[in-house]
Amino acid sequence: MFLKLLLGFAPWLAFLFIAHGSLFRLKLGLITALVLTVIMGVLRLHRGVILWMGLLFFGYALVAVLVFENMWTVRFMGVLANGALGLGVWITLGMGKPFTLDYARSHTDPSLWNDPVFLRTSTRIAIVWGLVFTVNAGIALNRALAPVMPDLGYELLTYAVLLGTLVFTTWYPKAVRRRQAALRRAAS
Repeated sequence: MFLKLLLGFAPWLAFLFIAHGSLFRLKLGLITALVLTVIMGVLRLHRGVILWMGLLFFGYALVAVLVFENMWTVRFMGVLANGALGLGVWITLGMGKPFTLDYARSHTDPSLWNDPVFLRTSTRIAIVWGLVFTVNAGIALNRALAPVMPDLGYELLTYAVLLGTLVFTTWYPKAVRRRQAALRRAAS
């Protein structure tokens, strides 16, 4: 699931790593991310809410920054990016179809797709991602309005939160499976 999820976020990760330090790099990051989003959508490597939020966000940001050089968008880029991802995750949760289901189903036996434990695990992972994107939007807002540490500190904090969430996303389903297996052994 880890690699599939990482691939799903490839345009966002490319943007994260490219788009800082200068207006040129921001524009390059936006172009790269939008092109990756479109290619991955066409190849069906990218789908669901993460695809649509990517198309909407990168499309808006590219026009605002590349065409109009809108400095408000530049200043609040981190808030907008994390806000778009967070909104997408919360929408999928509100619809009862957490975005994580697509990734989890790709390596889970179809007979388990409607299992309450499987659905609950996917929901909990999506909630963590929603919280992380919301927290990172708050961190980006603080950075834009009233910074209390150097830019590198904000970047490292954001990366640490994302890395921790990736680790949780890998660890949690395995922990649930181990707990379920222990419960089955105890019941036998």
